[in-house]
Amino acid sequence: MEAPRHDTRGIVDPSGLLNRVRFRRHEPAEPLRRYVEWYWLIDWDLPAPYASHIVPHPAVNLTFQWDEAEGEPYAEVTGVALGLYTRKLTGRGRVCGVKFRPGGFRPYAPEAPVSRWTGRALPADEVFPQAASDTARAIVTPTDDHTRVAALDAFLLALPRTPDPQADLATALVQHIRTDRTVRRVGDFARAQGLSVRALQRLFSTYVGVSPKWCILRYRIHEALEHAGTRTDVDWATLAAELGYADQAHLVRDFTATVGVPPTAYAAEAAAGGSAG
Repeated sequence: MEAPRHDTRGIVDPSGLLNRVRFRRHEPAEPLRRYVEWYWLIDWDLPAPYASHIVPHPAVNLTFQWDEAEGEPYAEVTGVALGLYTRKLTGRGRVCGVKFRPGGFRPYAPEAPVSRWTGRALPADEVFPQAASDTARAIVTPTDDHTRVAALDAFLLALPRTPDPQADLATALVQHIRTDRTVRRVGDFARAQGLSVRALQRLFSTYVGVSPKWCILRYRIHEALEHAGTRTDVDWATLAAELGYADQAHLVRDFTATVGVPPTAYAAEAAAGGSAG
């Protein structure tokens, strides 16, 4: 399994976020890497509120959170968000998050398709009774990363899980979509994998939580967002063609619907050092 990436793909206005918070990624213990892509840790101490925006990946997250002025630490399971995910940060706080691999959550919750959690955020103890308030406190309150990561490892290693070859297949297929720009049509992709379109759709609903078409479109937007935020010379018509869009207008439409502003406006804000969100 690959190590945690260092890119900011999916984060809207990454410089704005990283100038306000401490953000880190850590690898889980080796037995967990089949299921968990990485742990992500954020700490903040803000003089004014800040809204962070994420164009979500096709992944379920388990988070242990503590907004110090709001009360006790708590744990939450967040399914794949279909639209832009917004989190308002105020005062002092921290999050210790577990980003499951696409397909990696199902072995921990095999009683339901992952699509059950799509678009939902719910108390973690509704999925994992072990995620009590004292567990959240033990994970999120230590001041050093080593202790937090060790606590996350201990929690996940103690959870029952059911290894499932179909989950591994789902993980591999989503990884293929993410890294291969030539994957543009669900029918072609299904045939290349020796599956019917319906079988591929059922696999993704059960193990990923969203459709293969959603994944293809979402990774296109991640790519466009990365270009808009890091380059000033983007040829949008050429990029649209490279990403498999029929024309530039379709890319602009999808980008605007997902991020909230057209790509050229986002790129101009990024170049000026401002926030497009």
